[in-house]
Amino acid sequence: MDLEGIHPRVLAKKLSIIYQKSCLTGEVSVDWKLANVTPIYKKDWKEDRRSYNPVRLTLVPGEVMEQIILCAIMQHRQENQGIRPSQHGFMKGGSCWTNLIPLYDIMTRLVDEGKAVDVVYLDFSKVFDTI
Repeated sequence: MDLEGIHPRVLAKKLSIIYQKSCLTGEVSVDWKLANVTPIYKKDWKEDRRSYNPVRLTLVPGEVMEQIILCAIMQHRQENQGIRPSQHGFMKGGSCWTNLIPLYDIMTRLVDEGKAVDVVYLDFSKVFDTI
């Protein structure tokens, strides 16, 4: 039982019905769109407002629905080759190392063949925040 005395199976069934209706109609509950924005400290001076990132905190059912949709989108993109093998920083099991090692192999092969190699790496980690 949860804090309100509702059995998880009952809650799961009700949420499943709500999620299905939402997907069919394209509408999302207004409550799920509301969020509390909380400043999370990053670094530097605590007195400086630029040392904080705003992070949104939403209701759990809305977060669960986001994860369901995200999983469906990622599965669709992988099955339809929408994501190339070189794009894996945000993929499950992907990391900087799993990206850099194949890149290093390709670069050294091209240099050995006498070809020019230009590389631009961008780090977006400062753009996205997590709790």
